[in-house]
Amino acid sequence: MQNKPSKGILLVQLGTPDSPSTADVRRYLTEFLMDGRVIDIPYINRTLLVKGIIAPTRASKSAAVYKTIWDEQTGSPLMHYSLIQKQMLQEELGNDFHVELAMRYQNPSLESALAKLEGMLLDSIRVIPLFPQYASATTGSVIDKVMKIMSQWQYIPEVSFVNNYCEDPLMIETFAEHGLRYAISDYDHVLFSYHGLPVRQLGKVDPSGTLQCPDTGCDSCKQTTNNFCYVSQCYATTRAIAQKLELKEDAYSVCFQSRLGKTPWIQPYTSDALKELADQGKKKLLIFSPAFVSDCIETLDEIQVEYAHEFQQYGGEEVQMVESLNDDPKWIQSLKLLALNQN
Repeated sequence: MQNKPSKGILLVQLGTPDSPSTADVRRYLTEFLMDGRVIDIPYINRTLLVKGIIAPTRASKSAAVYKTIWDEQTGSPLMHYSLIQKQMLQEELGNDFHVELAMRYQNPSLESALAKLEGMLLDSIRVIPLFPQYASATTGSVIDKVMKIMSQWQYIPEVSFVNNYCEDPLMIETFAEHGLRYAISDYDHVLFSYHGLPVRQLGKVDPSGTLQCPDTGCDSCKQTTNNFCYVSQCYATTRAIAQKLELKEDAYSVCFQSRLGKTPWIQPYTSDALKELADQGKKKLLIFSPAFVSDCIETLDEIQVEYAHEFQQYGGEEVQMVESLNDDPKWIQSLKLLALNQN
């Protein structure tokens, strides 16, 4: 007789539309952008902005992009790789564990995943947001929602959260190995592009309200002032990968993509970095995007298509995206150690 699992592991990704239809993409964008941790403005203003402007105008355009990366059998790449990661981790952990996957937005929902875990009467649940660097809009939102849902349970098992793993050795090693699939010496520069955030969100993690962050953030306050600084965690990830690849300091740089709206976001913006590198005569770029553990619309389209086209317009020739962690067994070993709290 198979042993009943006593420990639950909940993997949480950001989310993906149920299909590349305009209606499903609009539904996804609305849920995502209505999260007060994502667009951190008053509810009424956020509602007018998201439901009145962003979702109606962006849904059809985003749907057209999703159709270019969607697979008829496996769906979105993000869902495809997330399901594989769940299965591979389950196999690694064995029968004493039960692994569930949830999306912060859309399906499978956090509510449905946690309902399954609740019914199993587990001794413990460990939540692993699939974001290496902490941000209130990603990891913070996941933890917030999980706590709200579980607060309604009549029994609450031991619960733990993985806050960040921006310098996790196996994760870093896997990203570096993926980079080594390419002849790095053939490229003029290595660019590390992370998902951006509004600048105003950087200082909000400081309860005193005294932390003032410049538009470029900083690369050191993780060590000196604020361990929850998203920007300095991005730089920490970058330095670790660069060290593995033995890159010189002038051979790589950091930038931030996916800006939305006109308010200041973390700089340098990826578009500006591409122009500056092209102006310097750089022709071939190798781009990592270590904020994502699975390839998704931000890597497969925004970097591989949109930014590649931009770079060529600026006078560059080639942008090569380094594949994300996806179904790499070494990444699954990293997840296993996170699940066991042994990193």
